[in-house]
Amino acid sequence: MRFQSARTRVVGMGGMKFLCVLALSAFGVLLIASYADSCNEYVCASIVSKCLLTQSCKCDLKNCTCCKDCFSCLSNLYSECCSCLDLCPKPNDTKTPKKSHLDEFEGIPGLFDALAGEADEDKWTTFTFPVDFDSLLTGSKVEKDIKYYLHSNEQNVDVALKEREDIVTYNCTVVYINQCLSWNKCRQNCQSMGASSCRWFHDGCCECVGSKCINYGINESRCSACPEEDDILDDIPIDDLDYGDEMGPYDGTIDNTNF
Repeated sequence: MRFQSARTRVVGMGGMKFLCVLALSAFGVLLIASYADSCNEYVCASIVSKCLLTQSCKCDLKNCTCCKDCFSCLSNLYSECCSCLDLCPKPNDTKTPKKSHLDEFEGIPGLFDALAGEADEDKWTTFTFPVDFDSLLTGSKVEKDIKYYLHSNEQNVDVALKEREDIVTYNCTVVYINQCLSWNKCRQNCQSMGASSCRWFHDGCCECVGSKCINYGINESRCSACPEEDDILDDIPIDDLDYGDEMGPYDGTIDNTNF
């Protein structure tokens, strides 16, 4: 009986922690959603949260007393994420295709990291950015549906830091294949690179996703040489998009997604 009572208390505390994390996640998503047309939550949530907590970006364009510190804090993600903080003009909405097919693999993280770390501009483009996970909810394999964490400027910094004690930050790496590929070729390429998952956009762009990413990487088509011509694929059925490669047995079998 004594063991059961202790177990009940532990489960209860875990449940409360889980509910708190869900509440924080929902708040973060709602906050960053206000910038949805110009701010990429997949890429920017972790670094923006860090810069808000350190108050490195606590100003605006009219009184840009923090701009130098904010530039330093956002570092190489400044151009990508400054609009999340209203510290730069909002970029034009490029309306990149977001319909995509997804797949998961066992993955070989060491192989993927080694290949992604080698510059090969003729074949692919590598993009790395930080993502946050709650260590109490993350097992040996990084869950794909863990939400992002973002705090407002007005939130008490001490409270925010306390809430983030169990949050671990990893670097998510994705690789965009330059040329257009079929769905089957995308799977084959990503699997041979050791990727843990892949995302194939309906414009032919292929994204290979590393093991420390959530929500299958970035939901944006960023392949440098794909699509080859704007809007040329709009009226072509998905099953006919082979890019010179016949559709394999897995093509067209996974539901379309808008994650």
